[in-house]
Amino acid sequence: MIQPRADLQESPRTAYEQRLQARRGQLARMEGRHRNLGNARVAVFACAAVLAYMAWFRHALSAWWLLVPGAIFVALVLVHDRVLREHALLARAVSHYERCLARLGGQWSGHGETGERFRNTAHPYSEDLDLFGKGSLFEMLSTARTHMGEEALAAWLQAPASPEVVVARQQSVAELRPRLDIREDLAVLGDDVCSGVHPEPLAAWAEQTRTFGSPGLRAQTIVLSVIGVLALVAICATGVAELGLFTLAPTVSTVFRDLFLVAIVVNGGFLLRHRKQVARVLREVEAAAGDLDLLAAVLVRLEKERFYSPLLLQLRAALDCHGSPPSRRIARLDRLVQLVDSRDSLPIRLFGPFVLFDVHLALGVERWRADSGGAVRRWLAAVGDMEALTSIASYTYEHPADVFAELVAEDPWLEGEGLAHPLLPESRAVPNDVKLGGDLRVLIVSGSNMSGKSTLLRTVGTNVALAQAGAPVRARRLRLSPLAIGASIRILDSLQDGSSRFYAELTRLRRIVDLTNGPLPVLFLLDEFLHGTNSHDRRIGAAAIVRNLVDRGAIGLITTHDLALADIAVVLAPRGANVHFEDHLENGRMRFDYRMHPGVVRKSNALELMRSIGLEV
Repeated sequence: MIQPRADLQESPRTAYEQRLQARRGQLARMEGRHRNLGNARVAVFACAAVLAYMAWFRHALSAWWLLVPGAIFVALVLVHDRVLREHALLARAVSHYERCLARLGGQWSGHGETGERFRNTAHPYSEDLDLFGKGSLFEMLSTARTHMGEEALAAWLQAPASPEVVVARQQSVAELRPRLDIREDLAVLGDDVCSGVHPEPLAAWAEQTRTFGSPGLRAQTIVLSVIGVLALVAICATGVAELGLFTLAPTVSTVFRDLFLVAIVVNGGFLLRHRKQVARVLREVEAAAGDLDLLAAVLVRLEKERFYSPLLLQLRAALDCHGSPPSRRIARLDRLVQLVDSRDSLPIRLFGPFVLFDVHLALGVERWRADSGGAVRRWLAAVGDMEALTSIASYTYEHPADVFAELVAEDPWLEGEGLAHPLLPESRAVPNDVKLGGDLRVLIVSGSNMSGKSTLLRTVGTNVALAQAGAPVRARRLRLSPLAIGASIRILDSLQDGSSRFYAELTRLRRIVDLTNGPLPVLFLLDEFLHGTNSHDRRIGAAAIVRNLVDRGAIGLITTHDLALADIAVVLAPRGANVHFEDHLENGRMRFDYRMHPGVVRKSNALELMRSIGLEV
């Protein structure tokens, strides 16, 4: 099994601090160059002013001398622009490593992409396991720069992959883990926001059948554009001649004016004839293909990388195509879209109809779609998967003690040693061992309030979701078979739907039972099972539901305050067992060890908690 962490030569914190110090030094030197170039530009401008005064007012030298400071100033502007771009990249690199160190310090919540748009209350476990939202698993993991990367990572967390895919992802993550350079390079591209490219609309647009742009139409457009350019040149020449700068024969002036009128009539009629098709093509590309610059930059960086693990080789091969690479093709589409956006500018409004600017744009867009449209979905999927793998690799690098899960053939099986919750700081997370499979199918977890029962369920579920996404888990060891997770941990009533919490819980339980009809065994995680009804109905209903789940091949954990539900384990033995969490009162305060113990809890802390906050009971 892949556990590629023994080769670490330095801690992640040391590596990040060294790189941060180096980038800060480079940034300081670049700021010095920026100041020096700014001062040099001012000095050259002052010299030019002196030369202009000497040439035009004192007549002491030729005005041609102004070309020297002019050329120097232009060169300084070009160099200064390059320095400013490098300065911006270094500033982003500094911010990148500051965020990396903040993550290592546990200060990541509220500073990353939360994945709110992926929240789905109908999903069988995403809300219960805090996959999305502030302080979520997604926020901790995601370093993606594009929506494709975010969508790929979100999809991986919400659905178990096959063992073959999980192993392939583990191999890829192991390869990407030490590659700090690629993660830095991706982090400094563009602004500190995700690309606005929405993959599905872009891919759907690219795959549409081309409907505009026959060879005959392209030839007509070129001919009429030449006529339009000649007409513009002719009318400009006529206007200059009328100012007296040079003379034109009356017949020539008449011909030039006639040519201008012909261009207006012919080109205007051509535009009128094709206006609906042109408008549709430009409207569709503008809606589907905006903000492509970051995607092009990400593609440039990924195309430079060389890989050896099978999945990364496959993804890299998906970016290969005949002719120019995807990065250049996407950059060309981006330039076309920018030209579409520029149609409202005054020069385009004035001269565009003569050169058939909109028609040329529409033809260029359709030609791009014909040449490259069929590969866009493949490129976007490859970028998304690579970014998702890079996000997991970053997390893996920063948590060298975490391990990859071992996938086993036993069905179902879950065996975790030292399982802890990955969203909790490592110094505070208390590990526990959990084993389900074979004869043992369900653990009934009892314990007092705040003792750790719900956290145990989330710990198991979150680590299984990570494992089946191909990510490492917070454990000494985790062996599991493919499992479909079904959780009922965070259930709320709904005023909008007119449903109580108990009814909402029953609906969730129905969905979990339905999951057992799928191809994978179910891992069920049920918190405070059926506590919204009376004890009699709870005992009967709980026993029946758990027996049904176990008979359908599911495994899982149930937490409860009702010690009567502990009898479920007795009835199901050896398929069921009781475990519990303990607490004790120390100096007037409740203390918990958060360790799972065998058997049923024999005490409750409810009265002690009431008294500790001043309630008389």
